[in-house]
Amino acid sequence: MTLAERMNGMYHDLETLSADERELRTWRRLEQVLETAWDKGGEFASRMDRAGLTLSDIGSLDDWARVPVLRKKDLVTMQGKGPRMGGLLACEWGDLRRIYQSPGPIFDPEGHGPDYWGWAEAFHAAGFRKRDVVQMTFSYHLTPAGLMLEEPLREIGCAVIPAGPGNTDKQLELLTSLPVTGFVGMASYLRIIADKAQSMGLDLKKDLQLEVAFVAAERLPESLRRGLEEDFGMLVRQGYGTADLGCIAYECPVLGGMHLSNRCHVEICDPLTYEPLPLGETGEVVVTPFGTVYPLLRFATGDLSYLLDQPCECGRTSLRLGGIVGRVDDTAKVKGQFVYPSQVAEVAACYEQIGSWQLVVSNPGGRDRLELRLALTAPLDEQEFIQAFQAKCKLRPELKVLGDDDSMPADAPALVDNRVFE
Repeated sequence: MTLAERMNGMYHDLETLSADERELRTWRRLEQVLETAWDKGGEFASRMDRAGLTLSDIGSLDDWARVPVLRKKDLVTMQGKGPRMGGLLACEWGDLRRIYQSPGPIFDPEGHGPDYWGWAEAFHAAGFRKRDVVQMTFSYHLTPAGLMLEEPLREIGCAVIPAGPGNTDKQLELLTSLPVTGFVGMASYLRIIADKAQSMGLDLKKDLQLEVAFVAAERLPESLRRGLEEDFGMLVRQGYGTADLGCIAYECPVLGGMHLSNRCHVEICDPLTYEPLPLGETGEVVVTPFGTVYPLLRFATGDLSYLLDQPCECGRTSLRLGGIVGRVDDTAKVKGQFVYPSQVAEVAACYEQIGSWQLVVSNPGGRDRLELRLALTAPLDEQEFIQAFQAKCKLRPELKVLGDDDSMPADAPALVDNRVFE
């Protein structure tokens, strides 16, 4: 298939709605979510009651900002407060299709229906087409990424290789033995695969058949994208979403921001007041998906971004996110996983030799690096600690034990993010 064929066309007509049509559709879908959450999801009724509001107070899209937000960092506590995830779930557990778990831990329920998480239009915009053979390198174990992103590929008509993460030698064996045209995973991992292939003397354009890649779960520096596209002779496009919400936004062939998905309502809000901000101003991404199984109304993601409204040459009429520019709170997303200082504190508390600690995130060469600095009062079994850290946080840190000449101030932040993005 030619590059031009991959870059043309829409997945459905929702991508080209007029502003008035889009606003009307959005409100109709939000009304359904409102009513379901009010009738079946006890958490939402309680949230509204605490704010002194009833369902009649939200009568149009102009009233939407009155709905109190639900913050992602509160999910862990809220899900354990009672039946059906503290009233967040609008059905019985047995009515679900799948139940995943993300770090936190946070449960992520999946309802029935094709492309439940809404990624199909994103994959189509990225250039994936019927009969592509796609290598999926996201995990299929407990976390939702692998299956969440396989379903839309099957809707498009692709064949999927459930390769999962890691085992670079096996990934290369699959890429060279089968006519694989598409890659799904983290861009940094595709770079690792490319470097491994080149070290073995392989020609990325001749010995592999990759034409498109859909990457997610980490920031994508333009230098990394350009390098991959040049080395493979392929398209590399990214999507933005979460395990709780599914697809939020995605890139088109033209680039210049990520189009908002047609399966949710997205606001950019002041992180303190949660009032919507004007176009172009940076604030927290607040999302309401249109699904009614797990109605997350005004879900505050903790991510910072801004909206663009300039017309896009691709023909899609939705607003675009200008990229994820940071985090509101003290968490960081490293190699596709959120790292919570509270989790690190739990592990460190099991080792009395640890006097204090600090996480430092950097990205030399565009690759995430997680360093854990330790101030010790006695010798520590470092390998045992690393294994305990990895079991809790799903990431393997590089340890730096501070010597006598080093010091860690008493007020040092638990997490320092020194990454630089272009």
